[in-house]
Amino acid sequence: MRLDVAIQMDPIDSIDIEGDSSFVLALEAQRRGHSLYYYLPSALTFLDGKVSARSQTLKVKREAGNHFEVGTMESLDLSTMDVILMRQDPPFDMSYITATHLLEHIHPQTLVVNDPAHVRNAPEKIFVTRFPELMPPTLITSSREEILEFRAAHKDIIVKPLYGNGGAGVFHIKPGDENLSALLELFTELYREPIIVQRYLPEVRAGDKRIILVDGKAVGATNRVPPEGEARSNMHVGGTPKPTTLTPREEEICETIGPDLKRLGLIFVGIDVIGDYLTEINVTSPTGLQEVNRFDNVCLEAEIWDAIETRLDG
Repeated sequence: MRLDVAIQMDPIDSIDIEGDSSFVLALEAQRRGHSLYYYLPSALTFLDGKVSARSQTLKVKREAGNHFEVGTMESLDLSTMDVILMRQDPPFDMSYITATHLLEHIHPQTLVVNDPAHVRNAPEKIFVTRFPELMPPTLITSSREEILEFRAAHKDIIVKPLYGNGGAGVFHIKPGDENLSALLELFTELYREPIIVQRYLPEVRAGDKRIILVDGKAVGATNRVPPEGEARSNMHVGGTPKPTTLTPREEEICETIGPDLKRLGLIFVGIDVIGDYLTEINVTSPTGLQEVNRFDNVCLEAEIWDAIETRLDG
């Protein structure tokens, strides 16, 4: 099966080829003989019922400082593609939402991964609320009074923006910390959306586990351990990836959410688990493939392409 594949992503010249998941997805597609095209989200265009993008042919190689070659910039009718990988990083803002609306015009005739309508309906910190039995105590609100009552009940809390990413804007408010009111004032100035507040999980000191699911099945995981003195374990802020295996509780979490992920066309998903609790379901541009590959000597991008090709063949 030879496919025409367009990758919608952030500038390719600045990616870390030792950690970027989009890069290895492109490498695997190329290895299989698929033709690659590359464009920026800002290049998406709708005109006369057609969705196009100013794009370039793409070749990739694992060579630091020389990891890609692109062709001449041309307008590409995206409906002529077999697959589009929607791989730009969050934030999940109106620009991101608009891209899902435009790509919805060509999906599923052109398979968009992940399904744009269900990506739009599944922002990381909102989608997880469909599974309250798997979550830590969680409050989503704009009400200062509700937040203060939640803190009074749970004492030790995490406060973060509802549509943030990469650990940005995440605060650990310990019992006795006098900064909560000032923080809420700041959040009100910065964000129009509600705030998400969760009970602090001390198990995060042992790590925040990223589990990769492909078509609803868990295929690998890495444990991200926060640095000393830091409540966040994201690798963007210094978290250290460690090898790991799944606990029975984590297998239960994956088995609970997996059928919904598959049904919604969310082929490549990364979930975050701290202790016994599911904290996020990442569907926009999940990461973690290369870390799991190195620890477990596997090739998760091949499993993703197997799932994509199976959908197209079916």
